[in-house]
Amino acid sequence: MSVRPELARPDDAAIQAAMGHALTALAAVFEALGDGTHSLTFAVERTDDAFVTGRADLCISTDPARLSVADDAEFYDLSALLVFALEGSTARSAVLLATTAAEPRPRTCGWSVREGWLHPMNTDNVRRAVTPCPGVNAIQREVYPAPALPQITDTDGESRHG
Repeated sequence: MSVRPELARPDDAAIQAAMGHALTALAAVFEALGDGTHSLTFAVERTDDAFVTGRADLCISTDPARLSVADDAEFYDLSALLVFALEGSTARSAVLLATTAAEPRPRTCGWSVREGWLHPMNTDNVRRAVTPCPGVNAIQREVYPAPALPQITDTDGESRHG
């Protein structure tokens, strides 16, 4: 029987800073994705060796500006995972994939969490992440390079871990 290491709770200041970063990151992702129907899938490998995933379906409109989510609880769960991944002390690695409903087939791009921010993933890594296992009937997706998101900076002089 393997014993998982325990998670150390980040301090409140680090969580608060990460919450602000997560809101900024989500806004940047929404802007990068643009109008349309999108599915966000987030996977986090925690420092206790557990894998946690979240998914949220949403619709973005820019004229007028509007965001609607299919399930509030799923969106809040994904957002919370993003907070802890950006804070970093309880996450070893994390990946956000965004799939946009498009014809003739959906389009997908992705970002990995590094150094407290979302960085575009290599398209080969995204392709491997969305390629179905042999024998599985799944929708094929077009993979495209994710845009770089504007980098945030801490203005209060604190590091991402407080």
